[in-house]
Amino acid sequence: MENIEKLFSFIDEYAENIAKEHDLTYLDSVLETLNTWLDGEIKPVGFEPSKEEIRKAIQLTLLKGMRQSAQPNHQMTPDSLGLLLGYFVEQFYEEEFKSNNKITMLDPAIGTGNLLLTVMNLVGDKIEGVGVEIDELLIQLAAASAELEKQPVSLYRQDALENLMIDPADAVICDLPIGFYPNDEVVKEYEVKAQEGMTFAHHLFIEQSLKYVKDGGYLFFLVPDHIFESEQSSLLNKLITQKAWIQAVIQLPDELFSSKAHAKSLFILQKKNETDKPVKEVLLAKVPNMKNMKALELFFAKVRKWKKEKK
Repeated sequence: MENIEKLFSFIDEYAENIAKEHDLTYLDSVLETLNTWLDGEIKPVGFEPSKEEIRKAIQLTLLKGMRQSAQPNHQMTPDSLGLLLGYFVEQFYEEEFKSNNKITMLDPAIGTGNLLLTVMNLVGDKIEGVGVEIDELLIQLAAASAELEKQPVSLYRQDALENLMIDPADAVICDLPIGFYPNDEVVKEYEVKAQEGMTFAHHLFIEQSLKYVKDGGYLFFLVPDHIFESEQSSLLNKLITQKAWIQAVIQLPDELFSSKAHAKSLFILQKKNETDKPVKEVLLAKVPNMKNMKALELFFAKVRKWKKEKK
């Protein structure tokens, strides 16, 4: 923690000075600070921070900036969820990682890159990241963070629901943007398009992700708890039945969310292919309070048992 605090202070002080001097927002000043650090003009003195220390210190500054800016699209996935997703990525790609095979992982709503970088740092040098983000400030923050953490991430600035200029990835990870998508012109080709009114963005992101993942690839989504209870859920259900096999639905601890209405689950799919089969039994589980280490260990044991017997 000491290095993270020192690093946070280093970035924060420099950013605060830039903000005052040039009348910039704090987030813009953090970006300016990270780029100045990358250029070698400044650097933390007296210690060599690790990738995770850099990520966590940057995350603290971004959280500070996001509280000030209060823009709805400026939100970050909590660390505990990133680490949990990383655990499942390790479980589902265990064979590839043991054989030292690298995988490409797409985050179609990468934001500042925190979720993808959490997973990449956890897994080690086994993932090449690909990210799509329309917000210019967020994608620049993601680029600077990835570069400082020396993680290979290719970034594309565009609306992720339009045609993407990327090769299909081995896997997808995404904290799905929740809400309605405003551009009817883009939506008209989608199978999950609502019959009336606007379509849910999170449904569209699932369909788009299935399009840009290789056959047999796994998709790890953070979804609203009530995803299959809306008036548009039958269209999503139909799409998933046609294109994918459900692997797991993991309810996340209530205390991670501000209210029951904002609660999320981890939804894991596999894109159908010629060689694999659906699982014998979908993993349905609830993650216990993440401070309860004994309960958490029992949960992980249940996942390993499922993987061995039902998958």
